[in-house]
Amino acid sequence: MANDYDESYYARKPYYVSVQAGSILEDPGAAAYELAITANEEELNRLQELMEEYATNDERQAFHFASTPFSSASDRQINSAVDGLLVDIYRLLYELGNSETKQHISTMGLFPEGRLE
Repeated sequence: MANDYDESYYARKPYYVSVQAGSILEDPGAAAYELAITANEEELNRLQELMEEYATNDERQAFHFASTPFSSASDRQINSAVDGLLVDIYRLLYELGNSETKQHISTMGLFPEGRLE
């Protein structure tokens, strides 16, 4: 079965990521970044989708707290969707990351021991 993508789709390139800023850069000098990864287009698209979903849910969360400051829902319930996305983002960044990125993420305390790979 032939596939619709050319070789460049699967070629891995370096990218520089700032989760805080929600950015994925090809040029490390363009802006501040926290993590370096190597990804192909498919992996990059997945990361972009997760980061966009995270930003959307983060905005939704901020609106919820602003519009219903005395809600009976706990912070933990409201934060769970956003936190789950953040864990998914960092798990993917770990998989794609260089050694420094993997080391940094492994020290963040997001994952139980041995759960990253």
